[in-house]
Amino acid sequence: MATSTSSTPTPTPAVVSPTINRPIANPDAPLSERYAAVQARIAAAARRAGNQPADIMLVAVTKYAEPDQIRELITLGHADFAENKVQQLIQRAAIIDEWIARHKAMPGVNWPRGISTGSPPVREPDALGPQPPAGHVRWHMIGHLQRNKARKVVELCRLVHSVDSLRLAEEIQLIAARREKPVEVLLQVNTSGEPSKFGCAIGAAIHLAEQIETMVQVRVRGLMTMAPHSPKPEAARATFARCRELFLEIRDSGLVNPQFNILSMGMSGDFEVAIDEGSNLVRVGSALFGEPKPEMLDDDDTDGATD
Repeated sequence: MATSTSSTPTPTPAVVSPTINRPIANPDAPLSERYAAVQARIAAAARRAGNQPADIMLVAVTKYAEPDQIRELITLGHADFAENKVQQLIQRAAIIDEWIARHKAMPGVNWPRGISTGSPPVREPDALGPQPPAGHVRWHMIGHLQRNKARKVVELCRLVHSVDSLRLAEEIQLIAARREKPVEVLLQVNTSGEPSKFGCAIGAAIHLAEQIETMVQVRVRGLMTMAPHSPKPEAARATFARCRELFLEIRDSGLVNPQFNILSMGMSGDFEVAIDEGSNLVRVGSALFGEPKPEMLDDDDTDGATD
């Protein structure tokens, strides 16, 4: 079931639940069970924060997922997937597009949506527009983006989470102007203050959001941040709380459009704390697909850019 971002993040953090420290996932459980478990944890965290479960969008991070796992999640009704590297995004999108096209070309075969967890309920259109029909996906770019690779990302992605400079926003504006189609982005902010993290500084965020807002073909939809890597979910709370405060400050400044309503915070190890602190979009990988093998890890993973 793809979840939505139909409402603005709550400004009031909820009481922390003791279930926040539960294990990330049972590595031996089928993907359908892990998917259902993550959805249940999101729903519980949303209710604690005074929101509806449908207010939280779950984006599945596929960096270490097998193609068969991505395909299975699509058949379970999920629509939103993310990558942090452009080349892998291109490869994954091509594989999935080919599979979807081949499946739809098979005569007399219905798309097997919701086969394990039940068909998702009918819901109102979310903040990214109407939910895609069965068999369609929306890609998100969550990793650091270089200007010379922005064109392909703009072509493939529904939402770019990692705009952290005016120069990158200007490049996206040039690309979007040629396509005559606006690009929706999140402003990535380094609210943890870690030198290893990408993102603009807290003090520069309001001015950068205001500058992006003047661009005709780029729409800033909200903020994204990453917490310090820690085995303790509570260690992320201060980072998330600061980002929520900044989000509300920008939203209420009158400098941005009314669609500034997405707060992307939280990954497998801390998404419940993030929802407590107002996140309405969580980026979950290992809790769905399992922990990557040590030999699969690369230098990017030291800054928490992927999950």
